[in-house]
Amino acid sequence: MEPNEKRGYVIVEIEVTDPAVYEEYRRQAEATVVSQGGKYIVRGGGVQTLEGDWQPKRLVVLEFPSVAQARAWWDCEEYRAPKKIRQRSAVTRMILVEGV
Repeated sequence: MEPNEKRGYVIVEIEVTDPAVYEEYRRQAEATVVSQGGKYIVRGGGVQTLEGDWQPKRLVVLEFPSVAQARAWWDCEEYRAPKKIRQRSAVTRMILVEGV
């Protein structure tokens, strides 16, 4: 990581529509995150709404050493198959955020 480079965070809101298929995604996805230098910060724990009406069913937060590495994970060959499994088994909103 360059001295002024910011960490990259992938924030995912997930509504699982096919739990059996989604479980296969979970098994495959973790290795792709780790291989690209990332780690799970949040992975589906309990959620409490503090303000507004946002009530996500499941949240995941990934941390990468840089925004570029987070994007590299999203685009990498080894994540393509798991990504398709997730897209078949869940409704997902996903963003990439630059950290401080």
